[in-house]
Amino acid sequence: MGKISPISIKYTIRAKFTAQGLVEKPDVIGAIFGQTEGLLGEDFELRELQKNGKIGRIDVSLKVTDSKTEGVIDIPTSLDKAETAIIAAAIETIDRIGPCDVKVEIEKIEDVRGSKRDYVMDRAKKLLEQLSSASPDSRELQSAVSSSVRTAKIVEYGEEKLPAGPDVESSTEVIVVEGRADVMNLLDYGIKNAIAMNGASLPSTIKELSKTKEVTMFIDGDRGGMLNAKDAIKTANIKYVAKAPDGKEVEELVGKEILACLRARMTVSEFLESIEPREETRGRGRGMRRESRGRGYREYRGRGREYQSEYKENAPVAEETEEKKELTEKDIGKIKEIFSEIEGSRKAFLADKNLEKIAAVKSSDVISALLRNRRKVYVLIIDGTATPNIIRMAERIGCKNLAAKNFAISEDTSVNLISL
Repeated sequence: MGKISPISIKYTIRAKFTAQGLVEKPDVIGAIFGQTEGLLGEDFELRELQKNGKIGRIDVSLKVTDSKTEGVIDIPTSLDKAETAIIAAAIETIDRIGPCDVKVEIEKIEDVRGSKRDYVMDRAKKLLEQLSSASPDSRELQSAVSSSVRTAKIVEYGEEKLPAGPDVESSTEVIVVEGRADVMNLLDYGIKNAIAMNGASLPSTIKELSKTKEVTMFIDGDRGGMLNAKDAIKTANIKYVAKAPDGKEVEELVGKEILACLRARMTVSEFLESIEPREETRGRGRGMRRESRGRGYREYRGRGREYQSEYKENAPVAEETEEKKELTEKDIGKIKEIFSEIEGSRKAFLADKNLEKIAAVKSSDVISALLRNRRKVYVLIIDGTATPNIIRMAERIGCKNLAAKNFAISEDTSVNLISL
């Protein structure tokens, strides 16, 4: 008699039966072969199918209770779905086993391959867990290697042993950041002339460096960064200020963001104008700020040190005699067209009275662009939120209209705000 290979088994037919009397396994198997013989034709003769290895060994389990015999029949097959279903239906036609009446019912047809797939999945998960726990994550390896390289490059500079890049001593330009993590992040992207303050006050080492080197303050995009920059400007010879995007810290920036911030750095005068656009003449105390209209200078004294920065203004911030131009519906339509072109780019569009382009810059560079184009900008269009600093600077340089999706307004303004 042929045998079916366990590898080729596709389905298992499971049938339950109840016989009204005592029967044994040979009686059950004999009834299966005898009562299905000739029922479905030669192609479905169970004996022939078993000889050809398409049906495996029939397994029967019995249990006798109160002169009744209950049992389970398992028939493995390598037939396809339809053929297996036909064989299962034929098994249900058996009505006698030996001298006893019997009722046979198919409980289920089990897909053996499905069970194997479930086993494979469960086992694969366990093996993967073992593999993952045994092998370090590639990102962890990369981070560990990168960290060791960065740490190796960091040096201690000056009496205060400030964390610094290896090129601080030899470079003519120095970037001052707030903490060690900022220096490490800049080193990651090849910037080796950074040095950390390591605190809120400016160390004497950096004050000395500012006497012989060109110093750029690179601050976080928060209030703390602003305060650090203002304090450093009063106590050292700071030439430029670079600022991280609002809400971000220098240590969080990626290479492109770092370079963009450094390219958009402002002179000290531009920085002070951006955070304190409304100047007042002060003649009392130790500090004095003086500003003249037209061609002039602003002088800033603090703690015994004097800084001067030359700048030019073609006209006062506001002139009562200046001719005012009201925006028409056509102008509003053109502004909306321009906004649709820059939407999603995080850029700002500076336009003159004829709505012709003056400049298109990143949103983070708006204040610098307004200062460079003072008295020329009539309409400012921003893809993003118009912050209080931007609104104040627009008012200061004479920009009459500001269009944006959102406005963070903290005070009244004479600028016409256009919501897009």
